This record gives sequence, C-alpha cells and structure tokens, in this order.
Amino acid sequence: MQDVCARAMSGRDGRRYVRVLVVDDSVPCRRAASDVVRTTDGFELTGAARSGSEAVLMTERLAPDLVLLDVRMNGMSGFEAAREILRLRPATVVVLVSAWGEETLGSGARGCGAVATLRKRDLRPTVLNELWAEHGPARVA
Repeated sequence: MQDVCARAMSGRDGRRYVRVLVVDDSVPCRRAASDVVRTTDGFELTGAARSGSEAVLMTERLAPDLVLLDVRMNGMSGFEAAREILRLRPATVVVLVSAWGEETLGSGARGCGAVATLRKRDLRPTVLNELWAEHGPARVA
C-alpha cells in the first residue's frame, strides 16, 4: 500500500502540497470551493467533480489527500460517496460541505466516515488549514 506521505504531490518548488478534490453539483459552489483551495498556501486543486459517482471515480484515479464533498447532490449523495471513497482509499480525509449545519444533517453525517462537516459559507483558507492540521496526516501537511 502506498505510503500516506507519498500521496502528497511534490510541487515544482519542492514543497509538499495537500491534494484536494472538490465535489459539488452546483457550478457556483464548486467554483467557489475550488477558488478557496487554489488560494490556500500548501494546498493544490487536484480535480473538481459534479456528482458523488464522479467523485468516487476521480478519487480512484487522482488519489487526493482531502475530499471536500457536498452532501446533497442528485444521484449518489455525499454520504454514500464518502462511504465508497473511504472503502476504496481509507487514508483519504473526507470533509462534508453543506449549506446546512451538521445538526440538520442527522446521523448520515456521523455515520459515513467523514472527519468533519462544514457549512459552505464558512469555507476559507484558514478553515481549510485548521481542518488539515486537525485531521490530516501530520507528516504530509
């Protein structure tokens, strides 16, 4: 099995970057989350998916370190996608991102394996750094 450290991409400048997959069926929300990742030092946007099933496929192919996953999408929900992503790549850090808080999402948020739930409006570079510091493998950050 691939070492967790090896999963972080080494950039042109020799630094390690946290590879992030953004998943949201809303174009404006996907774009906004992607922009946050792009502007956060030490993070790299690896890909952007429009659905849970696309997220699973992209996770297999791109091996992101972190997946920012919308909860409510057409087809496969974020809860289902999180479970499948973690079944395929257990070392992946999955954070649910929702317009609603964790209290309104019910037990699905706690039972899918995601390490945290974040309101979309709260996603910014400082929060991304805090989430990775708390839940990411320390050697990669």
